[in-house]
Amino acid sequence: MELRLDSRANQEAIAQASELLKERRIVVVFGDRLALISFVLVDAIASSLVGAATTEDEGFELVLRTQPDLLICSSDLESGYGINLLRRVKAELPTCQLLIVLVRETQAVVQEAMEAFADGVVFKSSLGAGRGDLIKALRTLADGGVYFPEQIRRIAASTPQPDLPPLVEELTPRELEVAAGVARGLKNNAIATLLGLSVETVKSHVGNAMDKLGARDRTQMAVTALLYGLIDPLQ
Repeated sequence: MELRLDSRANQEAIAQASELLKERRIVVVFGDRLALISFVLVDAIASSLVGAATTEDEGFELVLRTQPDLLICSSDLESGYGINLLRRVKAELPTCQLLIVLVRETQAVVQEAMEAFADGVVFKSSLGAGRGDLIKALRTLADGGVYFPEQIRRIAASTPQPDLPPLVEELTPRELEVAAGVARGLKNNAIATLLGLSVETVKSHVGNAMDKLGARDRTQMAVTALLYGLIDPLQ
């Protein structure tokens, strides 16, 4: 693949990334040293960067020390595992948003990332492919949403896991529609417009769905609904 550095699309992507990241504190953890160095040298990212590492333990120590609001990591690291890093960060710093780049495009790895409650999941193969996954992920996370593109949602929901505990209470059809909207990265006002509801009604449905799924935030609600196979990944 030839990456046209002077293309209008790439220039616009750089400008968008600069705007989206200018108020953020970011830690980047990639196992590939060349990819890490190339990534952090980008002006749009460098100004917001508070730390970078290549291993799970180094990345975790950086997060604890710098208290970022966004962690971007790859699944494959020099030592350790990116998805384990997500779990550790989620437990110690739940306010930090988690965006993971998956090297392997398998159902098992996608479901692992979802079970770690990543706020955004993208495939490495999508980067630079013209689909805008990284910029869309950064924009959605900056708006407080979750970013699971259609391919990720489809894989995560393709085989509901048999070892999940039974639901305490079934979700209503409207709660399921709202959960599907959250899984698509929509905010409450966008879901309200889509479904013809008030924002307050959507908030109520979100709260009810979270309670029924035992979720403490919107990310956990969306992930749990997908893993249970409760919502149509293409909806």
